[in-house]
Amino acid sequence: MSRPLRTAAVLLLVGAVLAVLGAGNAQAAGYRYWSFWESDGGKSWTYATQGPSVVRPDDGAVQGFRFSVSADSQDSAQPRRAPDFGTVCADTPAKDGRKRIALVIDPGTAADAPDGEKPPAPRTACAQVTPDASTAEALASVAKPLRYDSAAMLCAISGYPESGCGEQVDGGSGGPESSVPATASTSGDATAGGSDGGGPSVGVLTGVGAVLVLGVAAVLQARRRR
Repeated sequence: MSRPLRTAAVLLLVGAVLAVLGAGNAQAAGYRYWSFWESDGGKSWTYATQGPSVVRPDDGAVQGFRFSVSADSQDSAQPRRAPDFGTVCADTPAKDGRKRIALVIDPGTAADAPDGEKPPAPRTACAQVTPDASTAEALASVAKPLRYDSAAMLCAISGYPESGCGEQVDGGSGGPESSVPATASTSGDATAGGSDGGGPSVGVLTGVGAVLVLGVAAVLQARRRR
């Protein structure tokens, strides 16, 4: 291979590597927020696909909230207590015209906490509410004060954390309103406005493609000059 061809090949390889590294760095940023979980009917958690103000669980349901730092819903930390309705609501007898919702509230670890704050201990509560009540209403009945932002995103449960709402941490400077993953929000589909994880963004893949095209063009030009 001639020197121009070797040079073009090296530039192509370096460009592709830099693009892939850039994709990894872009995904390294995380967001600090309350995620919303539902029981799958067993002893495990499923990330909720709708916000707690939309979900209207049946009597006997278990709903969970976990405060943590994560990049997207796929790596979000689950509540550290199992969704056990019988245990949570054991001391709350059934009542006509009301439903019982077991809530697991996990404020996370010290590593997840904002600077200067200490997470309270995880706890459970049995909310007894009207049959048409949403998860958000059930939560409000047992875990005040709640705090929301202007976009109706759940920012604090029982006053924790004292400040902040879906802020970005560990790199980057994006705003939470457009980049925070699917969260414990009071409105809309939880998949709106968030990353679904699982690979580089469309913009990154487009950049990699552009680098490859430029590299091929350089190789072709070098061949014509031979």
